[in-house]
Amino acid sequence: MPSSIPPALRGRRAKRIALALPVGLVGTLIALPFTAQAAPSADAVIAEVYGGGGNSGATLTNDFIELGNAGSGSFDLTGWSVQYLPGAPTASSKWQVTALTGAIPAGGSYLVAESKGTGGTTELPTPDASGSIAMSGTSGTVALVHSTTPLSCVTAADCAADGSIKDVVGFGTATVRETSPVPGASNTASVSRNASLTDTDNNAADLSASAPSPRNTTGGGGEPGPDPTPTPTPTGPTDPPTPPTPGELRIHDIQGNTRLSPHTGKTVTNVPGVVTGVRSTGSSRGFWIQDAQPDNDPVTSEGVFVFTGSTTPQVKVGDSVLVTAKVAEYYPGGASSGAQSLTELSGPTTVVLSSGNAVPSVELVDAKTLPKDYAPSVAGGNIEPLTLQPTVYALDWLESREGMVIQVGDSRVVGASNSYGETWITTKPTKNPTPRGGVVYTDYDDPNPGRLLVTALTSDRPAANVGDTLKGATGPVDYGTYGGYSIQATALGAVTKGGIEPEVAEQGSADELSVATYNVENLDPTDPQDKFDRLAQGIVKHLGSPDILSLEEIQDNNGAKDDGTVASDQTLAKFIEAIKAAGGPAYEWRSIDPQDKTDGGEPGGNIRTSFIYNPQRVTFVDRPGGDATTAVEVVGTGKKDADVSLSVSPGRINPTSGAWSSSRKPLVGEFLFRGEQVFVVGNHFNSKGGDQPVHGRFQPPTLSSETQRLAQAKEVNTFVADLLDKDKDAKVVVLGDINDYQFSAPLDVLTKKVLKDLINTLPKNERYSYVYDGNSQTLDHILVSKGVKDPQYDVVHINAEFADQASDHDPQVVRFK
Repeated sequence: MPSSIPPALRGRRAKRIALALPVGLVGTLIALPFTAQAAPSADAVIAEVYGGGGNSGATLTNDFIELGNAGSGSFDLTGWSVQYLPGAPTASSKWQVTALTGAIPAGGSYLVAESKGTGGTTELPTPDASGSIAMSGTSGTVALVHSTTPLSCVTAADCAADGSIKDVVGFGTATVRETSPVPGASNTASVSRNASLTDTDNNAADLSASAPSPRNTTGGGGEPGPDPTPTPTPTGPTDPPTPPTPGELRIHDIQGNTRLSPHTGKTVTNVPGVVTGVRSTGSSRGFWIQDAQPDNDPVTSEGVFVFTGSTTPQVKVGDSVLVTAKVAEYYPGGASSGAQSLTELSGPTTVVLSSGNAVPSVELVDAKTLPKDYAPSVAGGNIEPLTLQPTVYALDWLESREGMVIQVGDSRVVGASNSYGETWITTKPTKNPTPRGGVVYTDYDDPNPGRLLVTALTSDRPAANVGDTLKGATGPVDYGTYGGYSIQATALGAVTKGGIEPEVAEQGSADELSVATYNVENLDPTDPQDKFDRLAQGIVKHLGSPDILSLEEIQDNNGAKDDGTVASDQTLAKFIEAIKAAGGPAYEWRSIDPQDKTDGGEPGGNIRTSFIYNPQRVTFVDRPGGDATTAVEVVGTGKKDADVSLSVSPGRINPTSGAWSSSRKPLVGEFLFRGEQVFVVGNHFNSKGGDQPVHGRFQPPTLSSETQRLAQAKEVNTFVADLLDKDKDAKVVVLGDINDYQFSAPLDVLTKKVLKDLINTLPKNERYSYVYDGNSQTLDHILVSKGVKDPQYDVVHINAEFADQASDHDPQVVRFK
């Protein structure tokens, strides 16, 4: 996959959950008429934590967590949870969850009973919620979370970046805490806040150890509850409630002039804005607001996302609102992914002042809007502290509009629509166009800054191919794991078809050998028959039934089921039958089963490269002994005809080398065509998973996965060099999914002195076989030795540019005499 991919499995894109945003928050909405009653200012915190219940010396029988509410209105806990993590977590540590219901009364408490020990003599007051978490009496972390899904963070930094967390208390020597953990917890001492529930985000300063004093929503336990004497009901006239007013901070103050908010982690009160878009599905629901009274600074954004997690927002576009929430920087894919963050307001309390207001200041984007330079370069460092320069860098321009509504006019589609409602367009139609309407990726220094992802928030999602025209899109600017910045489109124009059709390769003559490569996308017998049929149709109709095919991503006989199965004979047999049914030849196959769970790809799938060939046209030279761990060698001196051969056929190139750790091993086969030897090397190099994204905060991004591909390229180059050293005229075809670009370092190593990369024989704007993030690029290659004379080469575009795909790769074919 391309270097813009975040950490994910190569083979296939990892499944997305709600546009790759976090599972989380439940918002509180107070809908008010324009002459509204006063808005409550609920603010829930963790008030007390006790993990010594039932332990030696304890009086209380149970552990407990008490929540407090410093606000003047009740705090709804529907869909929330408290969660516990050990004080010294490892990478495999899991948060334990207790779901909550009901509400914390204004100025009151809420008691959560946890595990009961074997000792103690005093029961807790009647709890408002109960769980079974056995907490440590001396060290641990408790979080108040706007979700019932277990957290995944295990460091203080990652938890601070998780917008679903409302409050954290770390005690003892806890790794996860706010600033410093609270000392003094024991079997006889809890950690608790003072009566005013002070919260400065420093656990050691805000809480202290003392005797446990649990209390519930009725005031039971702890200090005496409220006076039970009823308060007389007023009988005379009362004044109308005072309408709420905007707080001190505006959205541009929250966004600031860098990528990070200067108010991260703080609760902001009554932030004004007009709702410009609503995401009402998935687990990352929320809405965008934009200030109708912007400042005069083009660097500071006037929009922001308000995150309500799995709860559907009860606002609509045009509502004028005041939002009280915590400012968070959310890193899609996690802080370690290298992605930029999304500034958001989390755990919101929202007051609707009025409805039907105009959306503020929609900015039009044309061919000149986004700067030609993509991102500032800081030698691989972090660009987050830099003041934004929106007139200089495309990423800075988009960040300076984060959360704001923009509009594009008629735009050419450069990345086909997918099932998530996403379509890539270009705002710079004359920049690096391909003949079929895409934009070609030609160099690391030019990632095509005019590309922009459009995600449909509407139910009417486009089904556009590359080269089609999207008749306009309007919506707020968002940032996510997949693709970086996007327009979350509240309005989409129709699609006008550009007319591209799947290509058909030119047929060769009878005396030409045809060799092809095709990544068939995790093919196994559990796939629907339609997938087999469509792939077969591509081979027969569009590739012209090549004599030899190297197939990448052939899985074992039961696919992703992880039960030790490694054979793929049923997969290949089913595919060959589908090809015959489509009118193709009765291919035969050769392959080597990998050792279980050693070749990467989809877990349990035991992915491998395999050959199929037409026995009416070519002969496979079988030499026994090839298996998962035996290295193929070149045999002979080359001093006389037919003196060079393979030690095993099929065989694998140095399969025990560390270069192939958790990666597919190259498959080598010796074929005869009209009595002449042809050596074919099928490849599927390791993925780009782990590379920092092109749109990320480290610029230029580190391509960490390249190290293994460099080692793999050297292994294949060494094998081919040895073969050519023994027979300089040997006909060698090296092909497959190399997972890298023609201008990359691994391709330089692979071709060095022995091979020619045929993609470079095409015009520059035709050098692509894959489309990712709107960039038409090359991952698949066919390379040949000098012994292959006058090769006729073609990339056959039948998949990558289309919304309806049989695979995400286009096949390639070479013909030669």
